[in-house]
Order: sequence, then C-alpha cells, then structure tokens
Amino acid sequence: MNAIICFLKKWTLPVAIAIGAIVYLLFAYTPRLEQASSFFAPIMNAILPMFMFLILFVTFCKVDFRKMLPSKWHLWIGGQQIIFVLLVVGVILAFSLEGESLILAEGVLACIIGPCASAAPVVTAKLGGNLESMTTYTFISNFITAILIPLFFPLIESKATMGFATAFFLILYKVALVLIVPMGLSYIVKHFFHSFHRWVINVKDLSYYLWAASLTIVTGTTVKNICHAQTSASFLLLIALLSLLLCFLQFFMGWRIGARCGSIIESGQALGQKNTAFAIWIASVYLNPLSSVGPGCYILWQNIINSFELWQKEKRKK
Repeated sequence: MNAIICFLKKWTLPVAIAIGAIVYLLFAYTPRLEQASSFFAPIMNAILPMFMFLILFVTFCKVDFRKMLPSKWHLWIGGQQIIFVLLVVGVILAFSLEGESLILAEGVLACIIGPCASAAPVVTAKLGGNLESMTTYTFISNFITAILIPLFFPLIESKATMGFATAFFLILYKVALVLIVPMGLSYIVKHFFHSFHRWVINVKDLSYYLWAASLTIVTGTTVKNICHAQTSASFLLLIALLSLLLCFLQFFMGWRIGARCGSIIESGQALGQKNTAFAIWIASVYLNPLSSVGPGCYILWQNIINSFELWQKEKRKK
C-alpha cells in the first residue's frame, strides 16, 4: 500500500491524465454504460468550475497580498505573449488562410492567447518559485487576454460579430468568477476566520490534488472532443504535433526570459502553462470548433512537462 501511495504522489499528473482518458473511453464505448455516460456528462461540466474555484481559493489563502507587486519579468512575459499573438494573426491575415490551414492557425492562436493557467501558482509553489509574483502575473495575463480576444478574433472569423465592449466585458466577467471571487473570499477568510484559515493552509498539497482531480475531468473532455472530431486522424495528429512544438517553444522562451530576470521557474510557468480550459472555450465560441483540439492536446503536453519538472525537483531534493 505504501508503494502505491508513493507512486501516486510521484506521478500524480500522468495518473490523472490516464484516468481521465480511460474513464471516458470506458463509458463511451461500453454499451451498458451509455446511459450512465449521458447522466454524468453535465455533472462533470458543472463541477469543473467548482474545482478551479477551490484550487484558487486554497492557493490565495497562502498568499501574502502585500507582496503582490509587478516585477520586471511580468513585462517581458506579457510582451512575449502579445508578440506571439500579433505574429499568428498577421500570418492569418497576410496569407488569407482558410480551410485546414486556418484551423491549424486558430488552434495555435488559442494556445497562445489563452491566459496563464489558474493552477500555475500551484505548480510554481511546488517547484519552489515565488507564489505572490506568480499570482500577480496570473491577473496581468488574464487582463491581456481580455483585451486581445475581442480585438483580434473578429478579424479572422466572420462569425465573431460580437462588439468589442460586449466581448470584452463577457470575458472579464468569466475571469472575475474564476479569479476575483476566490481571491476576495480568501482575503475575508484570512482576516476574519482564523481557525478555518489555519485548517486550509495546514492541509499539505490540498490545491495540488484538487488540480489533479480537475485535470482528470479536463482530460476526459479533451478525449471526447478528439473522438468526435469530424476530420481525418492524420489532421488530428498534425494538430497534436503542432501543439507539442508550441508548448516546448513557450516553456523554452519563458525559461530564457527568466534566466535573465532571475525568475526561471515563474517565467517558464507563466508563458508555458496555459489555462487550456479557457482556451478550449474561446476556440469553441469564437473560432472553428475543431481548433479546440489544439488547446485540448496542449493540456497533455504542458502537464507532462510539469510532471518532469516536479520529478527533477524531487530527485534533486533526495
């Protein structure tokens, strides 16, 4: 039993990904479980935001709000995200991409324009990085995304006819539910409910395991999107490979910037670890729905990198 527990702690993220994929395939391709699959699908969709809310609430309970100040690396990483977005949108408009080429470009754009993951502070803390600095950039990244999406998406998709102000405030509203509300609640708990606050922060790795549970649900959703995609297997493979290259590129650029600013861990997670659930949503709503497979595959790649980083840290500790 101890060996199993040790294995699960060491490989939490890959196990969560594997469980999500296997459970979906089991329910989807077992005739007797078809009704159960239909019953649980809306429940899983409903509890996923709750998991993200709890993850951030637990994380923010550990934050010293007085230390949440802008840093030099925030400017460089935010600028890099904007440059990547401008390059992809420029290629789409300059070459008038359409068909499968446009879908590939939109998949890349969704992975780039998506904000820093809500769970990035969790991983940063596990890797020994600065939690407050990472949390600060999470807010900056979401604000950048809220401006870029309504500004550029109407240019590349004719169906994205929502006005700038409407789209801007819709995205800000969703961001507020995910970020501002748990932050405000954690502030209240930290200053007025001391016993409960001590209990939350004393549960070791609580936010990390909540994130692993949410990753299981997101992986199942990703596998579902891939299985129901109306295209060839070779094109899906191309999207997956492109998202893999993009994932490595963004982590690499983040590490390079961080090496110059003394924040390798924070910069790598800030640029490389994306809020893929949000990216899948914006791709489905504003772009070709098939482009959502790109950020769906990105989930797997970024968490494989995260798992490798955590494994390296444990190895160095030993």
